[in-house]
Amino acid sequence: MRIHLSNSAFLGNIDAFVQRINTSQPELLEITANKRWISLHPVVLAMVAAQGLVARDVRCEEFEAKSRHYLERMGLFRFLRISSDIKIIEHEPAGRFIPLRQVQTNEELSAFITEIVPLLHLDPVQAEPIRYVVSELVRNVLEHAHAQHGAIVCAQYYKKSNTIRIGIVDTGAGIRKTISAAHDVKDDLDALRLALTPGITGTTAREGGTEYNAGAGLFFIKSIAQANKNFFVLYSGRALYKLLKSSGARLHGDPYRDRHSTMENCPPWQGTIVGVDLSLAPTQEFTTLLDRIREEYTKNVRERKRSRNKEARFV
Repeated sequence: MRIHLSNSAFLGNIDAFVQRINTSQPELLEITANKRWISLHPVVLAMVAAQGLVARDVRCEEFEAKSRHYLERMGLFRFLRISSDIKIIEHEPAGRFIPLRQVQTNEELSAFITEIVPLLHLDPVQAEPIRYVVSELVRNVLEHAHAQHGAIVCAQYYKKSNTIRIGIVDTGAGIRKTISAAHDVKDDLDALRLALTPGITGTTAREGGTEYNAGAGLFFIKSIAQANKNFFVLYSGRALYKLLKSSGARLHGDPYRDRHSTMENCPPWQGTIVGVDLSLAPTQEFTTLLDRIREEYTKNVRERKRSRNKEARFV
């Protein structure tokens, strides 16, 4: 696999970054980079780190000094098994970023969630929806993705925009295989659409899921991004779904009714990639957001159940 780290790779322009990935020779990871400057979304760092765990051989060209310090501080060289002579002056990261981390157990997940709360810069009531949803997304990797290396996570707070950017990546079974266990799936893009639909889960064909897996995590995090006019990206197999910034805060059960873009012929990614930007302004709308998402979730599941019950039955 060959990955080029451009000078800027965030969710708004991630399409160009993805298109340059070459997934041939997965046992070899070759990394090139912009010679002057590198500025990356946490999900991009997590993608590179995840492939570093999979590859048997990693080859990485020399980075410029400023970028090397950033990548060292975020823990990328450790995942790539690359020695570094950079001396980093350690500062307390709490409230600013969470370096790349591998989560393989519930204990490691709990530690990650504990550290992500200070990055939210919100009171506990406002922070709870995000804390809960991120926890569920990582838990899904541990319980359903069959990912040998668990989940690779990374997060960073941007003070100027009052935004947290989060990346969750795995190299497991992928969404299409997981969803196909309980639903008819045409292709990778159809699988993403189903995965983002409230109440759809690969653990059962039942509308609304089960007591332990309600098919809500991806819908919830997408809806939080939607309501706050932020980007959200889901990438698995050969398909990528990107929620675009929108002036409207209306929540939809069907992800195709949101302002979005899709890519169908991406370089194949074995596993699942979730990237999200979340504005953290403590507005009244934000405090009632979870109730709005729950209402939309319940309404969509109820409508699909009603529609299914109306289908003709032959005896």
